[in-house]
Amino acid sequence: MPFSINTNLGALQAYNALAKVNAQTGKAQLRLATQKRINSVADDTSGYNVGKRLESQVQIQKAQLNNVSSAKNYLSTAESALQQINDYFTQIVGKQMDAKDPLKDTAAIAKDIRTLAAEIDSILKSTNINGAQLLASTDGSTPVTSPSYDVGGSTLTIDFASASNLNPAALATAIGTTNLQSTTDATVLAYDSTSVAASVRSALGRLGNLSQTLDSREAYLTSSIANNTVTIGKLFDADMAFEQLNATKGQIGTQIGVSMLAQLNSAPSALLSLFR
Repeated sequence: MPFSINTNLGALQAYNALAKVNAQTGKAQLRLATQKRINSVADDTSGYNVGKRLESQVQIQKAQLNNVSSAKNYLSTAESALQQINDYFTQIVGKQMDAKDPLKDTAAIAKDIRTLAAEIDSILKSTNINGAQLLASTDGSTPVTSPSYDVGGSTLTIDFASASNLNPAALATAIGTTNLQSTTDATVLAYDSTSVAASVRSALGRLGNLSQTLDSREAYLTSSIANNTVTIGKLFDADMAFEQLNATKGQIGTQIGVSMLAQLNSAPSALLSLFR
C-alpha cells in the first residue's frame, strides 16, 4: 500500500467500520430501551404493516367483545323478567284449574289471579335498561324495537320480544281489564291462559338461543384477541437477551475500533523518519 498523507485509506476504512459498529450498537441499545424490535418502519417494513393491521383488528375485536357483554346484560335482564312472568302464568293456570273444584272459594281464587296479572302487567311495562324498554312499550301493547349488535363479523339482532316469540299485544290483552283483571270472576277463571303462557316460554327459548350464540361469539373473540396479541408481540417485541448481547458486542467493537482508528491516524507520522 502506498504511503500518503493527504489520503489515509486505512484510517478511512477504520472510520467506516467504526461508524457501522456504532449504528448497530445504537440500534441494539434503542431496542433495549424501548423493548421493541420495530421502532420505525425502516426496521421491518413488512412486519410493521402486518403488526399495525393486527393492532387495528384487535381494537375492533375488543369493541365487539364489549358489544357481546352489553348484549348479554340485555338478555340477562330480560330473562329475569320473563322467568317471573312465566312463574306467574304457571300459578295462574294452576289456580284456574283449582277453581274447578266445587269446594274451593272461586272469588278468592279470582282475586289472586287478578293480583298475579297486575304483577305481570307491571313487569311487562317497566322492564328496561337505561330507559330502553325490553319487553314491550310502556302501554304494554307495542313490541319494542329489536336492537342489533356487531358481535364479530356478524350482526346479532335480539328479537325474542318480537310478535313471533313474545307477542306483547296478545299478552297485554290477556292481562287486561277485560280478561285476567276483569271484575267478573267467571271471566277471570275461564280465560285460556295456557296459550299466552306458551308465548312466554317461546320467548324464553329464543332468548336461550341468543345467549348460546353470544357465548360462542365471546369465546371466538377472546381466543382471536389472544392469538393476535401474541402475533403482535412476536413482530414488535425485542428479544432482550439477544439485544443485550448485540449491545455488549457493539460496545467492545467500538472500543477496539476507536483504538485502531487512533493507530491508523498516527501511521503517516512514521513518514517523518524519512526526512531526518
